[in-house]
Amino acid sequence: MQRIAILILAFVGFSPLMQAQQLSNDPLMGIKVDVVYLSSDLLEGRETGKEGETMAAQYIAHRFQQLGLEPKGAGNSWYQPFDFDYKAHPHAEKGEPRTGRNVLGYLDNGAEYTVIIGAHYDHLGHGIMGSLNAGDPAIHNGADDNASGVAAMLRIAEELKKGRAKNNNYLFMGFSGEEMGLFGSKYFANNPTLNLGKANYMLNMDMVGRLKDEKVLLVEGAGTSPSWKEVLEGLSIGGIQVKSSDSGIGPSDHTSFYLKDIPVLHFWTGQHAEYHKPSDDAERINYDGLLLITDYILALIDELDDAGKLVFTKTKDEDEGRRAASFKVTLGVMPDYVYQGEGMRIDGVIDGRAGAKAGLENGDIIIRIGDTEVKDIYGYMEGLSAFKTGDKTTVVVKRGEEVLEKEVEF
Repeated sequence: MQRIAILILAFVGFSPLMQAQQLSNDPLMGIKVDVVYLSSDLLEGRETGKEGETMAAQYIAHRFQQLGLEPKGAGNSWYQPFDFDYKAHPHAEKGEPRTGRNVLGYLDNGAEYTVIIGAHYDHLGHGIMGSLNAGDPAIHNGADDNASGVAAMLRIAEELKKGRAKNNNYLFMGFSGEEMGLFGSKYFANNPTLNLGKANYMLNMDMVGRLKDEKVLLVEGAGTSPSWKEVLEGLSIGGIQVKSSDSGIGPSDHTSFYLKDIPVLHFWTGQHAEYHKPSDDAERINYDGLLLITDYILALIDELDDAGKLVFTKTKDEDEGRRAASFKVTLGVMPDYVYQGEGMRIDGVIDGRAGAKAGLENGDIIIRIGDTEVKDIYGYMEGLSAFKTGDKTTVVVKRGEEVLEKEVEF
């Protein structure tokens, strides 16, 4: 993978015209090139404020320029820098002064309103706070999180630059600082380089590279405009099935725009066992699925092209009440968010945690925790809320056709 990345770097640096032509003729190859470069060891995990983040920002700006976009950052540049204090952990007394940068490219169609399309490009470096790596520090390449989203954004930019859906302008943004707390998108929302009153809606892509065989695409924010659900339900693209939720609040950059009363949608394909680990590498990406998702989002943009300015609606944070019953223990498993059956299907088991010690496996469907019946992710959370560290209980799972009882100690 490192050797491939070096070849791509040479390709980008010394033959930009040839690269632009070839990527345009083969969109699947274009997506692969973007993901492989951004998630290569050369960028050392793209930690905000570090050299790898700078290299990633330069690459995105280079791609924006190739596509014929206009710079829309500070001082008519491609970049919007922002300063922050980096703290290695929440209780650190002093932070390390750093500068991150958003990357902004603009497609001016002479329209009244502008659609914002974004994806964060930063990741966890060698394993900053948020890493789930249990071993020694290692480069977290973040192919799905979120080189996949950046590649999708670039492909959408290329298609829109060809002249489709011309009734809006488009602002394309690569955000940094997302992993540290949405720093980049918050900064832009408070220091916009265009009039946010003329922003039509915002589309965010974060972890869109692991579409499964069921082709379920998770879409959050469907309640932020009355226009969303009808369009989402009416699209039929490549067998994609949409599983939507209403809330405009979530752990990604769309939240910063929702809080400015802008309709938002957040697209993702769910968590997986490699989430926030060094193993989130380019060879694990479903590139055909990633291309299909860009086709879906482009179809949505086309469908809304004559809709004018979308109406914004506030949403209830759907998880608020559930989270109020906070839980102090965890099984150490990754939920499969695209699963649509009854129960909570496990998409990854973390070594050394309670679930692994109890013998839970990927693909197990949790149907009961103690006395709590689990019909979905929220039932799972409710079940956990009844326990504290040191408690023991029985977890009932379906494994294929079998129903198994597993003894768990938290």
